[in-house]
Amino acid sequence: MSEHDSKSGAAEARAEAERFREAYEAIRGEVAKMMVGQHDVIDGVLTALFAGGHVLLEGVPGLGKTMLVSSLGKAVDLSFSRIQFTPDMMPADVRGTSVLVETEGGGHEIEFEEGPIVANLVLADEINRATPKTQSALLEAMQERQVTVGKRTIELDEPFCVMATQNPVEQEGTYPLPEAQLDRFLFKLVVGYPQESEYKEILRRTTAAMEVELSSVSDGQTINAMRRTVRSVPVPEHAEDYAIRLVMATQPGSEYAPGIVNQFVSLGSSPRGAQALLLGAKVQALLAGRFAVGTEDIAAVARPVLRHRVLLGFEGLSEGITTDQVVAEILEKLPRPSEATV
Repeated sequence: MSEHDSKSGAAEARAEAERFREAYEAIRGEVAKMMVGQHDVIDGVLTALFAGGHVLLEGVPGLGKTMLVSSLGKAVDLSFSRIQFTPDMMPADVRGTSVLVETEGGGHEIEFEEGPIVANLVLADEINRATPKTQSALLEAMQERQVTVGKRTIELDEPFCVMATQNPVEQEGTYPLPEAQLDRFLFKLVVGYPQESEYKEILRRTTAAMEVELSSVSDGQTINAMRRTVRSVPVPEHAEDYAIRLVMATQPGSEYAPGIVNQFVSLGSSPRGAQALLLGAKVQALLAGRFAVGTEDIAAVARPVLRHRVLLGFEGLSEGITTDQVVAEILEKLPRPSEATV
């Protein structure tokens, strides 16, 4: 490659990163009109949307999880649907079902009525209130981007993203998500309580006469274009090695596993965790104005990527160990490979 081509390629990469940041910041700014604080959660949701993954939002009621996703639906011109999960919901309530309709001539015919899963952005509210049978209706859509009902297969339009919420405290009448479904979520984001300084602004926006209106600042075509940009970001070998070792470090008995993993973890991350690390890291690199992934980008997304892919054993649960503690220990103990050492 000539010097001119190299400079041209670098300039185009910088331009791509700038276009990505502009699209990202436009949506972020619009969502922030409604949401107070929760900057890390907003960034996590947007990162997953641009990376082409799904998000699990965990937090007690009243912290704005549903508001965040519905605000995103208004900020981006996408088809949006909300599913309020309940214990008596059936898979057909999610996928859709065939119904008998009356024709103009007075006859009847069977017509398929699409369920709420057929949308670009799907809010699965209180997903752990549904039975495993109904939760499984999301599995095919989340992984295959299609819905099968009988002999009918519906291809879901891109972009497609499921953003699910769950309450970690209330256990009565809930059904914990199976590991197979948890693994389909790119990120698990923990929504915490607001800071003291944020309460006044929350109260002003929700109890006063002021009304916040959100505008569409992006659309599906832009999201799809930005997803292609994310996929095109190169990953140097040393960064790829770091992602692989991070995932292996969550697996008990691995040469990279620290003591806390061998003692308290019963099941580590699958290769899907490494895929999620790289996709999230590519978004981080673009936001930093770089068109190549660094180990710092991978470390930045390690917690939301791995916290739901690590299964604690009985000893870990009895000791009160959390998966965030496990991931933090891995990040601290695992050395980052550099270009010079690879």
